[in-house]
Amino acid sequence: MSRTENVELTVLCLVSDGKKLLLQNRIKNDWPGYTLPGGHVEPGESITDAVIREMKEETGLDILHPRLVGVKQFPIEDGRYIVFLFKATDFTGTISSSEEGQVEWVEHERLQDLKTVDFFEELLKVMNEPECNELQYLEDEENEWKVVIK
Repeated sequence: MSRTENVELTVLCLVSDGKKLLLQNRIKNDWPGYTLPGGHVEPGESITDAVIREMKEETGLDILHPRLVGVKQFPIEDGRYIVFLFKATDFTGTISSSEEGQVEWVEHERLQDLKTVDFFEELLKVMNEPECNELQYLEDEENEWKVVIK
């Protein structure tokens, strides 16, 4: 017997100019705070094409040569939500915000002063440390999220 799993696919991208990160201050209630820009993969769309499109839509930038650096996942009803994590250091254009939130360049040392989304530090660890590949959210007995980095 085969089992069908509901799978949602999205992308996030860490864009850096070497000194600053491009962050989005999300205004949506489902995941508020500073985070990396990104969004859903459209049906039939390649993962790489999705991150290029999403970055253009949400930041105004055309990213060049995005590199896949990890995966984030968490359970959803009847399946899982998978986020492909990219990095890009080559880009053209001028940043502009979208309905998703305000985008801005943020110096690394300012990160500790910002209200970021939950587990943002762990997300950056997976994306920046070569020995890390995956961030997995698991629910415990009290329906609280815990993070496992692999």
